[in-house]
Amino acid sequence: MLERLSWKRLTLELALFCLPALLLGLIFGYLPWLLLIAVLAALVWNFYNQLKLSHWLWVDRSMTPPPGRWSWEPLFYGLYQMQQRNRRRRRELALLIKRFRSGAESLPDAVVMTTVEGNIFWCNGLAQHLLGFRWPEDNGQHILNLLRYPEFSQYLQQQEFSKPLTLQLNNEHFVEFRVMPYSEGQLLMVARDVTQMRQLEGARRNFFANVSHELRTPLTVLQGYLEMMGDQELGDSLRDKALSTMREQTKRMDGLVKQLLTLSRIESAPNVNMNEKVDIPLMLRVLQREAQSLSGGHHEISFRVNENLKVFGNEDQLRSAVSNLVYNAINHTPPGTHIEVSWQQTLHGAQFQVSDNGPGIAAEHILRLTERFYRVDKARSRQTGGSGLGLAIVKHVLSHHDSRLEILSELGIGTRFIFTLPNRLLVPAALSENAVKN
Repeated sequence: MLERLSWKRLTLELALFCLPALLLGLIFGYLPWLLLIAVLAALVWNFYNQLKLSHWLWVDRSMTPPPGRWSWEPLFYGLYQMQQRNRRRRRELALLIKRFRSGAESLPDAVVMTTVEGNIFWCNGLAQHLLGFRWPEDNGQHILNLLRYPEFSQYLQQQEFSKPLTLQLNNEHFVEFRVMPYSEGQLLMVARDVTQMRQLEGARRNFFANVSHELRTPLTVLQGYLEMMGDQELGDSLRDKALSTMREQTKRMDGLVKQLLTLSRIESAPNVNMNEKVDIPLMLRVLQREAQSLSGGHHEISFRVNENLKVFGNEDQLRSAVSNLVYNAINHTPPGTHIEVSWQQTLHGAQFQVSDNGPGIAAEHILRLTERFYRVDKARSRQTGGSGLGLAIVKHVLSHHDSRLEILSELGIGTRFIFTLPNRLLVPAALSENAVKN
């Protein structure tokens, strides 16, 4: 095994060069000249090996060093071992960097690395998507040249990174920025998209505001009549009117609570049983009688139903969806309107449609109709007891059944509400016939 170079080994090598000169000098004379020639030969030998080493390092650069002899052998071998160690370390470092970048790319947040001055030297893919960076084109760019927001510039200049900064970007996304020093002269910035969180927070505030507003009116009416009945004796006509109004308001609150519970139950259902065979034709026959009773003969209502068309799905949810669509058509159209309910098979699946020739809905309202508590005509909705939750329930029911609600309307012509359940949810005809026989 090779050992490191020592003075003893160098002295022995020099002695080996000088020993022939010493022997020849003792025999033939000219000892000083022969010793000089031996020392020059040792120098030439070392110069030759230095040239070989220089050629290997700068020109050849092969994996293995040239063969060495005597004192140069441990030097060449030591350089080769050091080179191997450096290669292993570079491979380990490259693997570590690769793992770090892979981990950073897998993060659900945008990650940007900058110098203290703000020059970018790395960012992950989400930073390119969320913040609009381009990599590697933006390498070395100052971050304030790419994120031109006064609040962000002030945040970086103040160097107060204990609290995050939330900004609304030009792409309408709300982004939360966190900056932290992680190495000398370097900063790590993490940007998180909190748009959905903001929207959910806004929806929660709107939900509670709407619920409190919807309940406040009937509660105020009830409280007023109760105070009136407590302070004075009411005549029969006034008492009957008060009781009738209180019943109406109680019924309205009860309907609102029931619809809220239905919507909450549908939204929170993690797994919906889609293996139930739902007899939609039977459901519509019952619904037709209810619709006629609700209309009181003020609407012309017709049903076109494919009696053999049954589907797999959740019966309670589908009943809520179809009944809400039919009740909406009755409650939100004037007397004399013709309402048609259709349940037919198409190329794309089982299609349910409620159409009317009523006044129609303006285009600016259509996209918002499925929002909770959104109503086109609030005064009429209160008169009919509408809560603005019916179409929201329909929307969530259909999302569980791989479908969506399509609304087509023209002012003065009428409105159509359509949804189609996919073919994979259709009950085969043989199963439907067996069910009828049984």
